[in-house]
Amino acid sequence: MLKKFNQKITEGFLYTDQYQLAMAQLFFKNGYHEVDAQFDHFFRKYPDYGSHKAGYCINAGLEWFIDWMSNTHITKKDISFLKKHKNSKGKNLFHDDFLKWLERNGSFESVTLKAIPEGRVVHPYEPITVVSGPLAITQILETPLLNQLNYQILIATKASRLKVISRGNKILEFGTRRAQDRGANAGVRAALIGGADFTSNVGISYNLGLPPKGTHAHSMIQFFLSLGYNELDAFNAFADLYPDDCILLVDTIDSLNSGIPNAIKVFEKLKRKGHKPLGIRLDSGDLAFLSIKAAKMLNQAGFDDVSIVLSNELDELNIWQIITQISIEAPKEGLDADSIVNRLVFGVGTNLITSSGNPSLGGVYKLVSVKNDNAWKSTLKISENLEKSTLPGEKNIFRLYDKFDKATADLICSANENINNKSVFLLHHPVEKNVVRKISPKELSSVESLLNDILIDGKLVYEFPSLEIIRSVRDYDLEKLHDGVKRIINPHYYHVSVSEKLILLRQQLTEKIKKQKN
Repeated sequence: MLKKFNQKITEGFLYTDQYQLAMAQLFFKNGYHEVDAQFDHFFRKYPDYGSHKAGYCINAGLEWFIDWMSNTHITKKDISFLKKHKNSKGKNLFHDDFLKWLERNGSFESVTLKAIPEGRVVHPYEPITVVSGPLAITQILETPLLNQLNYQILIATKASRLKVISRGNKILEFGTRRAQDRGANAGVRAALIGGADFTSNVGISYNLGLPPKGTHAHSMIQFFLSLGYNELDAFNAFADLYPDDCILLVDTIDSLNSGIPNAIKVFEKLKRKGHKPLGIRLDSGDLAFLSIKAAKMLNQAGFDDVSIVLSNELDELNIWQIITQISIEAPKEGLDADSIVNRLVFGVGTNLITSSGNPSLGGVYKLVSVKNDNAWKSTLKISENLEKSTLPGEKNIFRLYDKFDKATADLICSANENINNKSVFLLHHPVEKNVVRKISPKELSSVESLLNDILIDGKLVYEFPSLEIIRSVRDYDLEKLHDGVKRIINPHYYHVSVSEKLILLRQQLTEKIKKQKN
């Protein structure tokens, strides 16, 4: 743990990249530092895990980021470090006049921010977060914004996919021990937003108002064995202390010939005393095969309602494989496959908290508009690769729902467009030229605006919802997606589209910038 003093340096206002400060000083020296600017935060591609790929993302991280912004300002100690920074000639890199300005203005109290709320489904190219304010300050904000928002979106998305493939069964997040240092806390929160029901992480559980969940480790049984006791003795000791929260890890010695039979003996004892055993946990071996055998043994002993918790490097594909294998093989044992699948609980650790296969989200933060002579001037980044070009100016995002009340497209428009008067929606592909979809308003059941005001001139104007409400928003959005978009392998393409007016603006600005270059 870093000393508190040091954390104020490493996680405070200087939690940014060097080039942000270098640009901020340049803007100051040229008198542009307080020019209003607007930046869009978005990503270009869904997470691609190699053998499978996401067809949507879940937004997360906003509340924690706003909390960081609200409690962060530059300190005298920060300024003292910047004063000591030398250039390659040994002279001060940051000038005194800039540092004096920064000391007076080094906070985010002047920033206005719009965002799509947490828990909502989001897609490529659409602005998830829109930041506006003084150019120097909004430039410095880029690094912490991308750091804090991209990671939580990434993990929430992974957790959502796990929830979908598990058929809605309980997901327990077990990844703190495998996470990247204290990034675990952000990752766990995102997992709980995206699809995990509970986590083993005690501190973050209490912080979010949830009970932490867990069983016990192999070490407990190993310790009893080292003292000359046996597995049953260890189980009994655990059950005696936790009679109403008893889940026993059965694979330390031999799941089928020792662990499960001993667990049944303990469960029978608990039942006689008026307690209800909760379950067993399997952490190794062929989990589908062992689940079927365990279910059969538990059923025969009268414990057909006891959960079977599965863990050990689980991800979307092997959960799908486990469920599929049970569906095929359970009837051969005279068992109902659905009754086994419905009692499964999936404990997911490493592959969730690290987003295995796609460990980072390529979210970017791009300048889209600058205020000049009291008027906003749109700007953009151009590229030979249209995928790398940006969409200029202030924008709105609308979600279009078809006559079946399913989300059929997200439409990115210029902020001053009135979509209510359109006789037909022309939906341009954001990067593929001449790919246009037409939708009549008669084909739609509703149109929804996605961006919300969060901060206005640094003042919070949005009430952050509880975790429970965020999850209900997530469930609503997922229900509105067509099933093909939620598919684990080869998901259908969701239509993220750009309005005719915004496409024309991009073309006009691109031509103008190319002429200026020459």
